[in-house]
Amino acid sequence: MSSNRSTHIRLTSHPGAQAPVRFPVRWGEADPRKRGAIVGTVVNPADRNAIGTHGGSYSLYRALAVSSGALNPIQRPDLRNTAPVIEIGPHPQWSAPGKIVSLDPFGHKAQDIFADLIAEGVDVRPSIAITKARLTMAELHEAIRLKRLAIDGEIVRENGDVSVVKAAIDPVWHLPGIAARFGVSEDQLRRTLFEQTGGMYPELVTRPDLSVFLPPIGGITIYVFGDPAALSDPKRTLACRVHDECNGSDVFGSDICTCRPYLIQGIEESIKEAQKGGAGLVVYNRKEGRALGEVTKFLVYNARKRQEGGDQAATYFERTECVAGVQDARFQELMPDILHWLGITRIDRFISMSDMKHDAITRSGIEIVERVPIPDDLIPPDARVEIDAKKAHGYFSATPAPTVEDLTKTVGRPLEKY
Repeated sequence: MSSNRSTHIRLTSHPGAQAPVRFPVRWGEADPRKRGAIVGTVVNPADRNAIGTHGGSYSLYRALAVSSGALNPIQRPDLRNTAPVIEIGPHPQWSAPGKIVSLDPFGHKAQDIFADLIAEGVDVRPSIAITKARLTMAELHEAIRLKRLAIDGEIVRENGDVSVVKAAIDPVWHLPGIAARFGVSEDQLRRTLFEQTGGMYPELVTRPDLSVFLPPIGGITIYVFGDPAALSDPKRTLACRVHDECNGSDVFGSDICTCRPYLIQGIEESIKEAQKGGAGLVVYNRKEGRALGEVTKFLVYNARKRQEGGDQAATYFERTECVAGVQDARFQELMPDILHWLGITRIDRFISMSDMKHDAITRSGIEIVERVPIPDDLIPPDARVEIDAKKAHGYFSATPAPTVEDLTKTVGRPLEKY
């Protein structure tokens, strides 16, 4: 067998005869040892109890590193000193039926909970990492100069930096729970995932004994402002911004949308709430271009700008659907899971106009007390098309929605003017 190791391919698409899963997963168990470790290893296939592998979308880069000889294929991480810098949970939501189906609530403590298995050579890896950081952002320094934010020495430092706790979360899907959340059968979900990924994961349709899927998609990053314990304390207040990735605006400041200004507002409001004794939270989801992707988003931009009559608010959503086939693929049904992982039961100030986000959160059992729209003075000139279209489409706003006639008058910058 050893002489054939580099050339022999062992298919994993069918359960072996008399070979039950070595580490069964009992999703929803409150005791992590009874729940079981999530093992997506490629080092020892016999240990696997999940479809896919660790690392989300980055698993493909790992494959390139192995293929090029830069990485030993049997390399396992040294997890010493990687434990979370703060305690999160356990919270009642972790074992409540159906509350968390898209992440592993014990994923940040895997190196501790399953230390004995790791010592035996089982390739158990954390799917969540928690650390501390400081944010240095020009807009926050400007907010301090304008006295919208105050330096307190603990959250906002003397040099204008902001202290945060941040966590990165890789997706871990419990397929029966995902199916129930979307109101489809598990068989239908598995088949659709298999077909729409070009057959990348045959185990989706051939291994019903494997209920956990590690999808190759982007994860979540959260930023906590103030005392993390306040997140789950109903006696303390919470400001929260749930933000979906927009590389063009968030990173490079593109003015065709309000993403970065709204993100900055969410950070400011989070800081203020933390300074009042509560906490602030920004959830950053990797769902570029409404989860349609940046290529699709840029194609839509061109279609909007080149259509007859120019980039009108009246046709904002229509042009997206013409290119992508759907207006929005973010489907916020899974989004509240991260809030339940943090033990949140109430959001006092929700920094968002999105009804999809608001409704998904409240349907999951979390109360939202107040909704906070983006102020007009933060809306970039070319983003007025987006905002007016969203208001007319039913997004939350403190001002009346534009009329049909108003929408035809809201026209963005033509391509020739960039």
